[in-house]
Amino acid sequence: MTMHARNWLKFGSLVALAFVLGLFFAGLLNLPQSSLAQDREFGGPRADGRNAPILPVAAPSIASGRPLAELSEAYSEIAQAVRPTVVFIEAQRPVSRRSRNLRLPEGLTLPPGMEHPQMPEGGIANATGSGFIVSTDGYILSNHHVVEGATRVRVRLLDGRRFDATVLGSDAHTDVAVLKIDATDLTPSALGVSDDVRVGEWVLAIGNPLGSDLTFSVTQGIVSAKGRNTRADPRRRDADIADFIQTDAAINQGNSGGPLLNVRGEVIGIVSMIASTSGVFEGYAFAVPIDLARAVMNQIIERGRVERTALGILVADATAEDAEYLGLDTSDGVRVQNFSDDDSPAKRAGLEPGDVILAVDGTPVRYVAQLQQLVGFRRAGDEVRLDIARKSGRREVVARVKGLPSAADQAAPDSAKGLAATVPPTTNRLGVTVEPVTSALVQQYRLPAGTRGLLVRSIPATAPAADYLFGSDVMSHPDVITAVEGKPVRSEAELRAALTDARNGVVTLSVYSAHPEIQGQRIARVRLLPE
Repeated sequence: MTMHARNWLKFGSLVALAFVLGLFFAGLLNLPQSSLAQDREFGGPRADGRNAPILPVAAPSIASGRPLAELSEAYSEIAQAVRPTVVFIEAQRPVSRRSRNLRLPEGLTLPPGMEHPQMPEGGIANATGSGFIVSTDGYILSNHHVVEGATRVRVRLLDGRRFDATVLGSDAHTDVAVLKIDATDLTPSALGVSDDVRVGEWVLAIGNPLGSDLTFSVTQGIVSAKGRNTRADPRRRDADIADFIQTDAAINQGNSGGPLLNVRGEVIGIVSMIASTSGVFEGYAFAVPIDLARAVMNQIIERGRVERTALGILVADATAEDAEYLGLDTSDGVRVQNFSDDDSPAKRAGLEPGDVILAVDGTPVRYVAQLQQLVGFRRAGDEVRLDIARKSGRREVVARVKGLPSAADQAAPDSAKGLAATVPPTTNRLGVTVEPVTSALVQQYRLPAGTRGLLVRSIPATAPAADYLFGSDVMSHPDVITAVEGKPVRSEAELRAALTDARNGVVTLSVYSAHPEIQGQRIARVRLLPE
């Protein structure tokens, strides 16, 4: 081979090697592999005048975003695991004049399209809410106000199955209800420990906001506060145990009764209400702590009712002045204001007005609702050790709690499947549950000194008296029946005797109401129930 030919061969080899190396490095640098003419085939005009589809672009690689992606995945897994435990509740209740005329407190309104329809008296109103399964055989937790007064309750599962539900019992003072459906192999919720919940924890809420259109919705937020004693809800009454978990998870009407969950998928509360001036979520929602709900649920399931016990004291949260006066490091505790009556267990045990209760059986007490829970779900006669502070120093007092009279809005078993439990049967023909007015009730409901009569505790929604009287199961200022046909009544026996003077099945009642809108004495004529 000539020298000239050999040089051309070397040159050609170098060109070929350069081309190969160019392709190799282009691959490493991820340079475009299509020509400009090919690019115009994607996203730009083609020869036929139509635009070609856009090439997909890979997501950017952001290392610092991985924790957020993992958190998002965790939320999704929690929702996927827990949504099958949530139920949609439909409750039917009769419409009475009382339910039609109830008004929201001043400053609270409903947005356009959400006003209560003016249904004819005697009709049926349909309400919706939420709940969650707590056992494989069909026990369900929800709110008292979701099923209150309902004549039929139906439950729909996430898979579309529907069941008639029995309301085993409900408790207005804690806003907790227990339902039962005839089903097996259900997916129950895991119940956590609300006492361990910390402010700032991330939470999820699952429920059925705004009716049937947005069922099984999931929202997310944090625990904003604990131990809230809010009166934002017009349903709340002075005797209620108000110990709410506050959250900013978006919650609306229809979410009531649904679960509030921690990031482990455990239920830490039952969604109960919102604080709102518009009727929709404004950033403040409240849930019943699951520890409190569990105590109520267990009593309803085991005993068929909620049994309350008390120390017989009127109390308030301790203040900074209490701490300074008694030489305490903090203002935690509950101050004894007075005694309910002379038979008060606390009074007999030696407590005095002004004492501050610091602990019950060694468990610290920070505020009133904690004391209520530590004392209120025992058995009558149980002993409790109270650590108290008074001017003379710290001491321990042992008291025996007493049982409280059965409130009509407490749990009552209902043997008729599909019917909500109403009130325990009464022996008077008004169909109402009453209680003699005592000095303690005068203070609790801010009645005028010297008020005598029978305080109305509860009225079944179907009783004729429900149209004319207000009970403590609905209003924070219940009515007091002072006389029947002009005869003063102070006891249940006097009421039954006075009702015999009815005229054509109708009786005249003298009623005192402490409600600000209708305060004063009035006359109510009520048709009696058949004998």
